[in-house]
Amino acid sequence: MSPTVFGMVFLCALALASATRLWLAWRQVRHVLAHRGQVPPAFAQVISLAAHQKAADYTIAKNRLGAVELVVGALVLVALTLGGGLQALLDLWARVFTPGGLWHGTAFIASVVLLLSVIELPATVYRTFVIEARFGFNRMTPGLFAADLARHALIAIVLGLPLVVLVLWLMDRVGSGWWLAVWAVWAGFNLLMLLIYPTFIAPLFNSFKPLSDAELAARIEALLARCGFTAKGLFVMDGSKRSSHGNAYFTGFGAAKRIVFFDTLLSRLAPAEVEAVLAHELGHYRRHHVWKRVALLFAFSLGLLWLLGQLIEAPWFYTGLGVARPGAAPALVLFVMVVPVFSFFLQPLASLLSRRHEFEADAYAAANANPRDLVAALVKLYKDNAATLTPDPVHSAFYDSHPPAATRVARLLATAG
Repeated sequence: MSPTVFGMVFLCALALASATRLWLAWRQVRHVLAHRGQVPPAFAQVISLAAHQKAADYTIAKNRLGAVELVVGALVLVALTLGGGLQALLDLWARVFTPGGLWHGTAFIASVVLLLSVIELPATVYRTFVIEARFGFNRMTPGLFAADLARHALIAIVLGLPLVVLVLWLMDRVGSGWWLAVWAVWAGFNLLMLLIYPTFIAPLFNSFKPLSDAELAARIEALLARCGFTAKGLFVMDGSKRSSHGNAYFTGFGAAKRIVFFDTLLSRLAPAEVEAVLAHELGHYRRHHVWKRVALLFAFSLGLLWLLGQLIEAPWFYTGLGVARPGAAPALVLFVMVVPVFSFFLQPLASLLSRRHEFEADAYAAANANPRDLVAALVKLYKDNAATLTPDPVHSAFYDSHPPAATRVARLLATAG
C-alpha cells in the first residue's frame, strides 16, 4: 500500500467515525429534549418532573461537552500524525538521545502521553468544576484536584515508565516474535494491577474503613454465605469527598477480594436495598463476567499486537501517518492512536455484551434477594445520579454498558411476579 493511499484511508475512517459520533450525540440530545416534559409512566410515581428534567439537562450538558472534546480530539490527532507533530517530537528528542534507541523511544512516548494529558485537562476541569458543580455533584476542591493529578502522575512514573522501557527493550531484542512477548508482559501487568490495586493504589486516593453498621454487616454476611462468596472485608469508601454520586463494586481477586461501598450509596439506600445491590454485584462474580471480559480483552489485544507485528516494518504505515522512519516507539504510538478510529464501529458489540452481563447479574440478584428491593435501589440511584430515563435507542446501543432504565426495571418486576 502506498503512504498516500493509507493516509487517505485513515482520514476517511476518522471523518466517518467522527461524523457518526457527532450524529449519535445529536440524536441523544434531541431525544432527551423531546421527552424532557414528562416522566415515563413506569417512574411517574417515584420520580418527580423536576428530577426528571434535571437528569435531562445533565445528560445534554455532558453530551455537548463530549461533542466539543470529539472535535478537538480529531483535530489533535490529525495535527500529531499528518500534521507532523509526532515527527517533531521525535526530532526534538533526537537532540538528546540516540535516535531509535531505548531512551529516545521512552522519552518520546512519555512526551506524547504528557502532551495529550495537558490537552485533555481543560475539558476535565470544565466537567468537574462547571457541569458537575452546576448539577450539585461536585465536591472536589481545587487543592484535591491538583493532588489527584500529582498522584496519577506519580503512579504513571513508578509503574508506567518501567513498563514502557521493558516493552521497547523486548521489541528491540526478541526478534520477529516480539509481539507475543510484549503481550505476555502486558497481560501479566494487568493481572498484577488487579491484585495490588485494592491494597496499594486505591488507598492513595480514598480512605477505606470497615463497615461499622452491625445490622447491615450481618445482613450482608448472610447474603455472602447464601451465595458461597468469601471476601477479605466489607469496606466503606469516602467517595463523598469528590462527588455525591453513589456506587458499589468488587475489586481484586483470589484472597485479595474486597467489597466496597461508597458512603454516598449507604446514606441513601435502606439495608434491604443495599443487600439487593450487592447481590447484583455477586451475580457478576458468580457468572464470571470479570474473567470473561479479561479473557476477551487479552484475546483482542493479542490479535492487535500480532497485527502491529505485521505493520512495524512497513514504511507506508509510518510515512502515511506523518512519521519519516520506522521504529518501535513511533509504531506503538501510531497504532494506539489509529486503532480506535478503525475499531469504533465494534463498540455496539462491546456494549451489547455488557448489557447482557447486567441482565444476568440482575437475574442472579432476583434469585438471591428481593427483586423489588433492587428496583427501589435502582430508581433511587437513577434519581440521585441524574441518569436519564429516556436515552436515544441508537445512542444507547453504541455506548450504554447498562440496559435502559425502563427495560431493566420491567424485567425485574416481571421476575418479582
